[in-house]
Amino acid sequence: MRMAACLFIATGLLACAGTEKPKPTALEANPNTLRVKEVWRVMSGPSAAPLAMRVVGDRVITASSQGDITAVDATSGQVTWRATLGAALSAGVGTDGEYVAVVTRENYLVVLREAKEIWRQKLASVTLTAPLVAGARVFLVSADRTVLAFDASTGRKLWTQQRPGESLLLGQAGILMAMGDTLVTSQSGRLVGMSPQNGSVRWDVSVAVGRGVNEVERLVDLVAGTSRVGDDLCLRAFQTAVACVDTATGKTRWTKPASGATGLAGTTAAVFGTESDGKVVAWRRSDGERLWVNERLRFRGLSTPLAANAALALGDAEGFVHFLSLQDGTLLGRLATDGSPVIGSPIWVADTWVVVTQRGAVIGFRP
Repeated sequence: MRMAACLFIATGLLACAGTEKPKPTALEANPNTLRVKEVWRVMSGPSAAPLAMRVVGDRVITASSQGDITAVDATSGQVTWRATLGAALSAGVGTDGEYVAVVTRENYLVVLREAKEIWRQKLASVTLTAPLVAGARVFLVSADRTVLAFDASTGRKLWTQQRPGESLLLGQAGILMAMGDTLVTSQSGRLVGMSPQNGSVRWDVSVAVGRGVNEVERLVDLVAGTSRVGDDLCLRAFQTAVACVDTATGKTRWTKPASGATGLAGTTAAVFGTESDGKVVAWRRSDGERLWVNERLRFRGLSTPLAANAALALGDAEGFVHFLSLQDGTLLGRLATDGSPVIGSPIWVADTWVVVTQRGAVIGFRP
C-alpha cells in the first residue's frame, strides 16, 4: 500500500505544481511544404494515459485504458484482430509478434497469444512501463523499479531483481528494452544493463542526480522514449537532463540540462525532444550541443516526437499533428485528428505515420 501512496503523491504534486496554466501559442499558418493526408482511421477504446504502440512487420498493436487491444494492418488500415480483457490497463503493449503482454490496474500481468489470453500473474506493485517480450520471455519493471522475468508460454516466474527504492516515485513509464543480449532498464536516475538470463547487473551508469530541498525537488527518474543508434542510447531524465550513453561500455558520453517530461527521438546526427513549456529542441548527437530551438508550439502539451521520413512528427493537446524540419525546426505541415490530445509517440510503419488520440482514434497519415 505504501508504494501506491508514494506513486500517487509523486504524480499529483508534479502535475499540479505551478500557477495558472499559460495559454497555448496560436498556430502559425500551415505552409504545406510537406503534404500529408489521412489514409485510414480505426476506433479503439479511449485512453486516459499513454500506452505504448508496438510494431510487428506492417502491423500496429495498440491498447486502450479500458483493456481493448487492437491489431491494425498499417498498409490498409484493416483490423486484423481485437481482444477485450474487461479490465482497465496501466501498462502495455509489449509483443514479439507471437505473445502480447499488458498490465491491468489491479496489478495483473496478462499475456495473450493469437488474441486469446493464455495466462495472468498477480504482481506485488503498480506497473506503468510496457512489458518487454523477447526470447520467449516477458520482462517487467514495476513502478518501484523491481525487475521481473516470466516464461512467456507458461507464466512461470524466472527471476526477480529488486534494489532499494526511493520514497517518492515518478508516475509514468520508465525504460525497458533489449540491446543485443543485454536487458536495459531505468532505476531512479540510473540506467542499468542486466543479464536477461538471471537479472545480474552487467553495468550501472548514473545519468542524473536529484537536487533540491524536499523529496519532490529531488525526484529524478528516466522516462520512456529513447533514441538508439548502434550502442549509442540517448534518453531523458525527468525535468533534469538529456544524455547519451554508450551501452557497450556502460558510460555516459554526454549530459545536458533540460526540463522536459517526455521521451526523445533521434537520427544518426541529432536528438530531438520537447520541453515542458513546449519548446522543441534539437541536440547534436555527437556532443549534445544545441542545433536549434522551435518556440512556435509553446504550451501546446506536446507529445514525444518521432523522427522519420525526413521530418519530426509530434502531436499536441488540441489534436493536431505537426511536422517539423529536422534541419532547422521550421514547420513543414500540420494535420488535425479528432480534437482530443494526441497521446504517446507517433510511430512510422509501412510508409505511414500512426498516432493515437485520447478519444481512441488510431489514425494513419501518409505523405
